[in-house]
Amino acid sequence: MKVAVVGATGLVGTKMLQVLEERNFPVTELLPVASAKSVGRKVSFRGKEWTVMSADDAIARKPALALFSAGGATSAELAPRFAAAGCRVVDNSSFWRMDPDKKLVVPEINGDVLTAEDYIIANPNCSTIQMVLPLHPIHKELGIKRIVVSTYQSVTGTGYKAIAQMNAEREGRTPDPMIYPYPIDQNILPHIDSFLENGYTKEEMKMVNETKKILRDQSIEVSATTVRVPVQGGHSESINVETHKPFEVQQIRDLMAGEPGVVVQDDPANNVYPMPLYAWGKDEVFVGRIRRDFTIPNGFNFWCVSDNIRKGAATNAVQIALLLIQKGFLPND
Repeated sequence: MKVAVVGATGLVGTKMLQVLEERNFPVTELLPVASAKSVGRKVSFRGKEWTVMSADDAIARKPALALFSAGGATSAELAPRFAAAGCRVVDNSSFWRMDPDKKLVVPEINGDVLTAEDYIIANPNCSTIQMVLPLHPIHKELGIKRIVVSTYQSVTGTGYKAIAQMNAEREGRTPDPMIYPYPIDQNILPHIDSFLENGYTKEEMKMVNETKKILRDQSIEVSATTVRVPVQGGHSESINVETHKPFEVQQIRDLMAGEPGVVVQDDPANNVYPMPLYAWGKDEVFVGRIRRDFTIPNGFNFWCVSDNIRKGAATNAVQIALLLIQKGFLPND
């Protein structure tokens, strides 16, 4: 099929191309789309060079699928135009996620919500995806009452320029441009996205609202603190959960281990626990440090790590596209 990748030259767009290739996605013609300054550049896919084009040119070629990773403003403008041309859009920006008419999908959790009428489908926030995946079986079995999460998010979540800032600082050079308001090397910023009137950031409220929508339960209470750390490998999260029903800790491990896409690494006696350095380049969500919270009747803590560019963005989007094929909403030839 004809497949457009909007934002093809960016960090996530480049990874989308890689994942499409790794998963043998049935692409007969690639339509890489980027901003005007990138039109004419080349991107590599399956051993061939493809020329970056404008959105207008891509729409005129009537792709069956478009994977978007070009920011909210671009998605707001272009996703409806692609959809109007009969193209299924999987959008990685935050623009459509909380639209009541748009599906917010982690395929392992709620892929069943997709219908033939869905032409714009939202990919959740990277930090939300890795949290809800191991929590999905817990919620089904025990019911989740409350989640308190603190994140340790890689600079890759901000893109190529953020990586360049960190590397320049490490090498003693002056970053140009300066993407963060302060140095990131040897530093931690409790600030991801803009601050809201309630004192939380947009990133934190994404985790609150998206969790409820994906798990289909508005009663779940979520409190989030999102933090940027000088790491390139992936995002990490410290998560505290309170359930409605009592449990044994081994039951939590077993439930998580049985969830597709989740790997339990939980043997602290032998220093086995998830770390972003070893999650880099992998599609799974890794969990460990699973232990009871003794301060409440039905509480536990765990540590959660995932490559935010893969499962948190590119892989989840491609998984949604594969699910559309499986459901017969996209051609498979």
